[in-house]
This record gives sequence, C-alpha cells and structure tokens, in this order.
Amino acid sequence: MSASKRVLHHNLNAFLDLISFSEGTSIAGSDDGYNVIVGGKLFTGYASPQYFLVDLPNLGIKSTAIGRYQILYRYATHYITALGLRDFSPLSQDKIALQLIRECKATQLIIDGDLTKAVAACASRWASFPGNAYGQRQENIKRLAQFFVAAGGVIK
Repeated sequence: MSASKRVLHHNLNAFLDLISFSEGTSIAGSDDGYNVIVGGKLFTGYASPQYFLVDLPNLGIKSTAIGRYQILYRYATHYITALGLRDFSPLSQDKIALQLIRECKATQLIIDGDLTKAVAACASRWASFPGNAYGQRQENIKRLAQFFVAAGGVIK
C-alpha cells in the first residue's frame, strides 16, 4: 500500500501499486517495495537516496534504480530538490512517482481509466511497461490490467 493511499483518487492509488508490481519491487521482506534496490536487495534508511550501481549481466546493463518505483539515483536526487522534499521516504517516493506521471501527461488518463494509454505514456519512465526501447523485461498489458483492477482501479 503506497504512502499516499489516504489522499489520492483510487485509480492513481492502483497505478502506483501497478508500477511497483511491474517493476518487481513487491518482494517479501521489503517495506512495501520502498527499500528495494534494483536486482532485489534491500537498503536501510530513508534520509536520502542511496547510490548503488548494480551490475545486471543478464540484461547487459548497470543500474542505480532504487525504491518502490525503481527511480534512477540521479533522478531521485533531482526530484528531491525540485519538489522541495526532505528525504527519500515512502511519501517522498510517491510524490516523485506522481511527478513523473504528470510529466508524462498521464494523470488524467489514469483517473479516466484509460490504462492502455496511461501505460504507453509512462513507458519512457518505467522500463517494465510495454512499448519502450530499453530492452528489458516488459509486462504484458493484459496482466497489468488484471493487476490494476485487483488493486482497486477501474478501467473504462
């Protein structure tokens, strides 16, 4: 359950959960994915984003993605400053993810329940979403839609 659950539209809540599901951060022992390092290890402390350069030889890349939404380190530090956040806490991570969604012009698509267009709009931000050229594992839109509905989202 995301830290913003109390204040967001149900479809935005479900979409945040969907990102976590798609990015694979909903793992046992994690803090709802908020403390996950790319590759599945966990970090401690939310005072600031932590830098981990993880070699992912099966993908042929190295990544600094961290947190529930697998935000690259350089973007995490940028958005903390840009949004006036104090830390990399769960609430701050949610705010960063919502800002990324806004930048993709997907907020209204999500609220309206147009999941296919919302996922396509956000594919440039999350490598696990179908329709990007990152060359990483991409989730199937049908599976994403099933998860979105199970998480409380409504598709129109």
